[in-house]
Amino acid sequence: MSQRSALVLGASGLVGQELLKMLLSNSLYNHVTVFVRKKLPIEHTKLRQLEIDFSELDKHEECFAVDDVYCCLGTTMKKAKTKAKFIKVDYEFPLKAAKCAEKYRCKNFLTITAIGADLRSPFFYSKVKGQVEEDIASLYIRSTHFFRPSLLLGKRQEFRLFEKLGGYTLKSCSFCLVGKWRKYRPIKAYNVAKSMMKAALEDKCGVHVHESQDIYTGECYYSFTNGKRVLSK
Repeated sequence: MSQRSALVLGASGLVGQELLKMLLSNSLYNHVTVFVRKKLPIEHTKLRQLEIDFSELDKHEECFAVDDVYCCLGTTMKKAKTKAKFIKVDYEFPLKAAKCAEKYRCKNFLTITAIGADLRSPFFYSKVKGQVEEDIASLYIRSTHFFRPSLLLGKRQEFRLFEKLGGYTLKSCSFCLVGKWRKYRPIKAYNVAKSMMKAALEDKCGVHVHESQDIYTGECYYSFTNGKRVLSK
């Protein structure tokens, strides 16, 4: 397999941190660029860090001329404070990134949405996640992957009390979450990052949706071929 290049958006986040470590340690990648608001305390011969304003992604569109674009951007309503700010981070930025990836013909565009993402959902959060999936999927990108994790486990830079409590509670009773409830088991950020890199290296064309339980097992995921959903292994 030839050497690859990658661009990571959201490298300071829970999944982004794990993903960046994996990319830098993987011999298949010889160049990794990250877009950050504040420079990360990491130095590596493969790594190039660019401090940018994500509202001006198009000013750095030439950086999207890579094999794989990993979008790990995301926030919470509590942190965003307003619906408009939430939409900007979780919808506008990922969509703008996908359009840049389309323009520069990257091989794989991989992004994190959320469990329950659905354009028709009555819940604002899930509806926004569903909308961004819908609009990105309509672009002409060789391979697009959506990852829908449940509650993420890992060490965050900021303390989130309710997520901490929720993660502890769900982790304690995970054995009860079986069958159709299995997808609600909390998942380690490491596993999501590992699944994202694995999907990129497989280089499968089309639009793919990775549900939380499939990310956890790494066994299968749903793909869309000619508008029809098929189960891939």
